[in-house]
This record gives sequence, structure tokens and C-alpha cells, in this order.
Amino acid sequence: MNFFISDTDGTARNGTVETARGQVSTPAFMPVGTQGTVKALSPEELVSMGAEIILSNTYHLYLRPGHEIIRSIGGLHTFMNWDRPILTDSGGFQVFSLASLRKIREDGVEFRSHIDGSLHFLGPEKAMEVQVALGTDIAMAFDECTPYPCDYEYAVKSLELTTRWAQRCKSYLDSETQGSKRPALFGIVQGGMYKDLRARSLAELSRIGFDGYAVGGLSVGEPKEEMYDVIRFIAPLMPAESSRYLMGVGDLMDVLVAVENGFDMFDCVMPTRNARNGTLFTSRGRISIKRTEFKSDAGPLDPDCSCNTCRNYSLAYLRHLFLAKEILSMRLNTVHNLHFYLNFFKNMRAAIHNKTFSAFKEHWEGVLGSATQ
Repeated sequence: MNFFISDTDGTARNGTVETARGQVSTPAFMPVGTQGTVKALSPEELVSMGAEIILSNTYHLYLRPGHEIIRSIGGLHTFMNWDRPILTDSGGFQVFSLASLRKIREDGVEFRSHIDGSLHFLGPEKAMEVQVALGTDIAMAFDECTPYPCDYEYAVKSLELTTRWAQRCKSYLDSETQGSKRPALFGIVQGGMYKDLRARSLAELSRIGFDGYAVGGLSVGEPKEEMYDVIRFIAPLMPAESSRYLMGVGDLMDVLVAVENGFDMFDCVMPTRNARNGTLFTSRGRISIKRTEFKSDAGPLDPDCSCNTCRNYSLAYLRHLFLAKEILSMRLNTVHNLHFYLNFFKNMRAAIHNKTFSAFKEHWEGVLGSATQ
């Protein structure tokens, strides 16, 4: 993997992540395809709306259908008919979310499946083995995601464990893979809300050396200003020549702050999950499709949007589908929300190129800050 910076506007930057399966323009939004599918959409639809990379999940695909099955069919790209880059999360966050079902040890995490209660083990080497079997383009190091709130002593121990695991992940790839079978590997900065620990985590990962660097452990329940404080602190410390990935953060207000400070890659379930729940993102702000005023509205969801949903279907029809619990509702809503997100990032890259990012940010903060209609 290579990373090149093409434009800057202040500390906001445009770049290109170059992989064997294609290029990704940054700042980039990665639609979340946890189980080898972006919910409600086909890979062909994702390509048509401009998605250049998707995210899938080690934990879920390990449990079902199993990484060896996917490997035998030719890897995840073949399995799901997606020929563009894939980034796979290591499973660390999912294990973190299973607090009542897991036990953290030095060698990894023992946990019970959320599907059938069966006992499993996932550690640095296993997380790498699974991601290599999937044929990912960008693998994430196995880490421990600290909760919020988290006391200082626990954050220290967690950080130290994450560093040891990161070294083991890199050592495994260096010894077990080579050439085109070796994915790029990102290290994950932890440390909770403690700035000294965040700086320490980044320094330790930098000494090990990774293809890119991610910041984890944010958007886990902390107040927005605490999140922004960590973003503004850690971004300028991260290697300028490497891609910077802010994990699990996709609220567009948060994205604007992160891009302003130099982050490049983002993922989040917000556009797809909100679509299924009837909340849609538009050039006028968020809209709840359930509202009574849309009952007989023959107009489009967003007159400024060129997606298939806005070009062909009325607000009244979208409301009817949602209230009737029709499957088509999830599809049309998801088409729109993901198109909106990908177009937002495309326009944001254009603003950075044109040195107008500040105006772009100010405009969208006004739109996004408005109450849901």
C-alpha cells in the first residue's frame, strides 16, 4: 500500500491510498459491510454510487460462515463479488462490546459467540490469520478498546497490552505472509481520554512501524467535546506521510472536525442503520420519513440529490413503504443515505482542492446542526 497527499487546505488534506485492487481517494468514507454485505445493497449498486472501499469484520466472518470457507471460495472479494479494496476490522471492538461474554488474557481474548454461545479464542495471531484468509487489502491490528469512562490505571494496562498485541500482529505478517498475500497493516492508537497515554501509544506504534495509523476508542459514549479534544491533540502527532484512520466515527459533524485536523479515513453504520430506521440525510438536514406532513407530498426526498431514490420516488411513497414495513423501504432509503454520504465526501475533497474547506465546513455545520425535521 502507498499513500500520497495531493492537496492541502490548512491541515485538511486530500490524498490517495493506492492498493493492488485500486485507489481510494481521501478523505474517504468506507461503507460498513460487516458480514460481507452492506445491508440492503448489492456490490454493483455500491460501485455505481462511487464507493471505492468497504469495511468488513473479522469477528463476524470468523464465526459465520468461517474464514476457511471464504478462503476456499477464493477470498472475500470473490465470495461477495467485490473487486475493489476491502479493509477488515480485527474484531477487537466486537470483543470489547461482549464484556459479559469474554475474558481478556495476555495471549488474547476468550469469548462466547453471540450467535450460539460456543466458546472461541481470538488473539493477535488468530486475528491476522483470519484477515489473511479473507484476502483483505488493509488489515487492522488486534487491540483492546477501552470503555468510557475508564480510569487511568486500567487505560495504562490496556495501552500496554495493545502495544504488545500490535507487535505480535506485525511479527505474524512478517513471518507468515509475503508479496501479494501480505495485506497492509494499520496500528491502532488507544489510551482513552488521556492525552499523555494517547501520545505514548502513538510513539510505541511508530517505533514498531505500520503502513497506516488508526485512532480507536472514540465514539464509545464520551461527550463530543472530549472526543474533539482527543482528535485535535493526536492528529498533528501522527506521521504526516501515513494515512490516518478515525475508527467508527461517521457523524458528519464529527467528520468535519476530524478532516479539519488532518484525518483521512472514516467508517460508520450511521447512513445504513438510520436508513433502515427511517432517518434520512438531505441537503436541508435530517428528515424523519415517518412525519405526517409527507403523507401526500409528491416531491422528491431531496431535490438537490441525483440518487435513484430521489430521481424516481416521492416522499409520500417513501413514507408509505416505511410505515408498511416493506423491504423496498430499506433499500431505497439506504441507496439515498449512502449516496448522500459518498457525495458529501466527494464535495469535501473538492473544497479542499479549491481551498474552500472552511466555507464548506461552516455551511454544513449550519445544516447538520439544525433539528431533525
